[in-house]
Amino acid sequence: MFSTSVKKRVRYGETDKMGYLYYGKYANLYEIGRVEMLRDLKLPYVKLEDEMGIMLPVLSVESKFLKPAYYDEELTITSILKEMPSKLIAVHVEIHNDKKELIHKALVKLFFIDMKTNKRISAPEVLTEKLHSYF
Repeated sequence: MFSTSVKKRVRYGETDKMGYLYYGKYANLYEIGRVEMLRDLKLPYVKLEDEMGIMLPVLSVESKFLKPAYYDEELTITSILKEMPSKLIAVHVEIHNDKKELIHKALVKLFFIDMKTNKRISAPEVLTEKLHSYF
């Protein structure tokens, strides 16, 4: 298993009239976590796309809202890989508020695309090599 965490504060423009983080903004949090997870592996998105010619389109998202996130709250976004990526990469996301309460869970599944052929491919070897010691 591999996991990383990043912090993000809820901005005023991300909230609804109730002062809650608007539900449509949660996908942005998943992306923040996923981008930082790949950066922690020394494999940033820009390298995947610009140097290796690999895209990661989202296949599906499942999310569960447990408690609201509020304006100016500092959230911790934890991205977890519970299994080695193969044809897909499944990123489990947990979001905790500044009281360390779990307020949101999600599962984001992405697949790998060769940008030249626009065809699905397996996880790049450089990614699986970096993750090998965690599984």
